[in-house]
Amino acid sequence: MARRRLIAANWKMNLTAPEGTSLTEALFSVAEIRRDVDVVLCPSFPSLHAVGALLRNSLVQLGAQDVFWGEKGAFTGQVSAAMLTDAGCTHCIVGHSERRGRFGASSLAPELLPYFADTDGTVGLKLRRLLFANIHPILCVGETLEEREAGRTEDVVRLQLEGALSGVDAAETFGLAVAYEPVWAIGTGSVCDAGEANRVCGFIRSRLAERLSPEAADQIRVLYGGSVNSKNAAPLFRESDIDGALVGAGSLKAAEFGRIVLAA
Repeated sequence: MARRRLIAANWKMNLTAPEGTSLTEALFSVAEIRRDVDVVLCPSFPSLHAVGALLRNSLVQLGAQDVFWGEKGAFTGQVSAAMLTDAGCTHCIVGHSERRGRFGASSLAPELLPYFADTDGTVGLKLRRLLFANIHPILCVGETLEEREAGRTEDVVRLQLEGALSGVDAAETFGLAVAYEPVWAIGTGSVCDAGEANRVCGFIRSRLAERLSPEAADQIRVLYGGSVNSKNAAPLFRESDIDGALVGAGSLKAAEFGRIVLAA
C-alpha cells in the first residue's frame, strides 16, 4: 500500500526557544507546498511550549525527543507523557541510540556512556506509556559498526523490536513509526546505501508482520535516519520500504530541511 510520508526533525540538544521558533516559522511555507507529507518537529524539552504554540492550527506537528514511563512521582529531571500532551505533542522519539549510550560520533569518554542508560526493556516501558497516552511513538532501532561488520544487523534490530514491543498487540499500534538508524551513520556523515537501507527496512516490516500482524505492519511507517541530507534524501525515498526520514543535523537549517521535505 502507499503509506503517507513522514519526515521528523530531531533537533537534539540544539536551538534555544527563540532560535527554534524562528526555524519553525521558516518551515511553514514548505509544509503548505507538501500537504501530502507529515512533518514533525522535535525540539528539546524547554522549547516544546514555544514551538508548540506556533504549530497550533498549522500543518506541522510537534514531537518530543524522549519520555519517562511513570505517570508522575519523585523522578527528578524526568518528563511524563501527560506533560508532553500538555505541550501539544502528537509524536515522541523513543529508543534513540544516543539515549541508549550508543553513539556514531561522540567525544564522550567510554566510562560516561552508561549514564545514557536506555535498554530494550526501558524503551518498551516508554513506548507503552506513549501508546496509552495517544502519542505516536517513533521507535529507533539500529546496529553499531562493530555489530554490522560481525553480520549481526538483523539480530540486533530483531532484539530491539522485540524488547520495545513486548506486551503490545496489533490493535495498540496505531500511529507507531519505526526508524532504522544505523548507529555508525548517525552524526558521522556516512549514510547507508539506499538499497541496503531499504533491505533492512523491509526486514523490519517483516518482523512487525510476524510480531503483530501483516495488516498492522502494512500500516506502520518505517523511516530511515542517519546523516540524511538534501543530496541523499531522494534516492532513499525512492525505495519501496522507506516511508520517510528521521533527520538530525539536516533539520537545523530551514533551507536544507525544506529540501528534504520536498524530496519526499
